[in-house]
Amino acid sequence: MAVKPPTVAGLVRDAFARPGRHSYGDHRLQSADLYVPRGDGPHGVVILVHGGSWRARYGRWVMRLVAADLVRRGVAVWNVGYRRLGRGEGGGWPATFDDVAAAIDALADVAAQRDDLDLGAVVLAGHSAGGQLALWAASREDSAVRVARVAALAAVCDMSKAEIAREVLGGSPEQVPERYDAVDPIRRVPLPLPVLLVHGAGDQTVPVERSREYAAAARAAGGDVELIEPPAAGHRAFVDPRSEGWRVAAEWILREWTSAASPSTPSARSST
Repeated sequence: MAVKPPTVAGLVRDAFARPGRHSYGDHRLQSADLYVPRGDGPHGVVILVHGGSWRARYGRWVMRLVAADLVRRGVAVWNVGYRRLGRGEGGGWPATFDDVAAAIDALADVAAQRDDLDLGAVVLAGHSAGGQLALWAASREDSAVRVARVAALAAVCDMSKAEIAREVLGGSPEQVPERYDAVDPIRRVPLPLPVLLVHGAGDQTVPVERSREYAAAARAAGGDVELIEPPAAGHRAFVDPRSEGWRVAAEWILREWTSAASPSTPSARSST
């Protein structure tokens, strides 16, 4: 479904939209926002996982604008929150991962009480640290929600090469190897579902090499992985619905329900 980029007024409206809030635990951060398009549905669902270095100063508000864009494109969005590092939130190992898993599973309970959500083929998408969480969550064998495909945007695909991961996981790969084995995306290839990696070659926050290395490792293990490198895309471009990077990701996400055109265009280099 072709959608025009939002206007400035539209972005402001989206930023202050009030979605449905659902708690999945007792902590104030154990909640998720549900955005639903107009119409009876049932609507396909995209689960969004925000990034921000797993730190407390970032929250699910980071994904509000792209959530609104997906709703304009006709799908519902489950935008999950979770405990992070700092501010006494108690995030890190294992709380952050327990929260993301619980938030995803809670979607099944919410959908069971409604008739406008279709969980037959959910898509999972995450940005930056949220990309790591999305790739890990897609590998869960006991998930209550069947994930059909996963999009990782400027993702931390190799936690052993991210210094902050030592704080998140409570040690280095040598000190706590079992934790890295459990959640580090590059150690869990291949996933049994299609994976999209979108990463700007000029990313100064998470090097594009991390996605390139993940793609190579996953393909070598027999995985279905597509890597696209939009030119001149900075790290935060993928949470801006006006950007080429987000357009590429959104069109790939919507392939699950529509005949959207391939995101491989002259302005977006695809690595195959």
